[in-house]
Amino acid sequence: MNPYIQSLRPRTLPLSMSGIILGSGLAFTELPITNDDSHITVVQWVIFILAILTTLSLQILSNLSNELGDALKGTDADQQGRAAYGLQSGAITQQQMKRMIALFIGLSVLFGTALVFTAFWCQPSTGGYQPSAVYNTLVFLGLGLLAIIGAMTYTLGKHSYGYIGLGDLGVFVFFGLLSTLGAYYLQTKALTMEVCLLGAAIGFPCVGVLNLNNIRDMDNDRLHGKRTFASLLGKTGAKIYHCCLLVACIALFCVFRHWWVLAISPLWIWHIWYIFRHEGHDLDLQMPVLMFTTIIVACLGIW
Repeated sequence: MNPYIQSLRPRTLPLSMSGIILGSGLAFTELPITNDDSHITVVQWVIFILAILTTLSLQILSNLSNELGDALKGTDADQQGRAAYGLQSGAITQQQMKRMIALFIGLSVLFGTALVFTAFWCQPSTGGYQPSAVYNTLVFLGLGLLAIIGAMTYTLGKHSYGYIGLGDLGVFVFFGLLSTLGAYYLQTKALTMEVCLLGAAIGFPCVGVLNLNNIRDMDNDRLHGKRTFASLLGKTGAKIYHCCLLVACIALFCVFRHWWVLAISPLWIWHIWYIFRHEGHDLDLQMPVLMFTTIIVACLGIW
């Protein structure tokens, strides 16, 4: 595979869209559409597409920054049984990686700014009290800046939060709560408690993907001083935590009568059984399973 494409980590990209799909889908089901609202419909789809492009850019930025941060700290240097990414293999230099990071910072800013402008300056009010477009614009541009900083500092920099056990919280906030709530608010200009809790629900399996990665790499992370939440719990504790994340996800959806998510339960039961019976790089086989089932849950959770 081309080392540049490999460093983008394409298999992680669908996961980043789950919150956008859930939040936008919930909004679409609540906004009344009539034959006279064709302009509004077009704007809604533009908002959705720009939100997807923004979150993909942020995910790739996070992947590239993560690779550079781990390389600078030497965390990935001695890992066995895994294909080396472009920087680790020497196919990409640190300078080239920094240029790629700069490119995706630019794309994140470009798509994010276009998203905010479209949502708050091209879409008419849906009625009721609405905060000013200027206020909303400033808030969302601030959140966008925070997302860029969060994407870059997971492992990059002296104070990278991924090395002190806060990676799970970062994924939960950015790919669960903010992703879902942001997508919903950009469409409706409103929030509900249900959307907030469903944002938390979809954040749990997103955290599960990171946790699974950290269980796999636990021994190497400890060797290089990377204190993930999984390493603090230990392998057995991290696997129990993994189970709790998935159960909590389904339970929250069911609380709000989104019963369709139960369709994924048999696959997640098998997934949990596999996690408890395997170690190390055997867990890699479950990464795409959890990623794509999370997307399915986001789609089922709309109804």
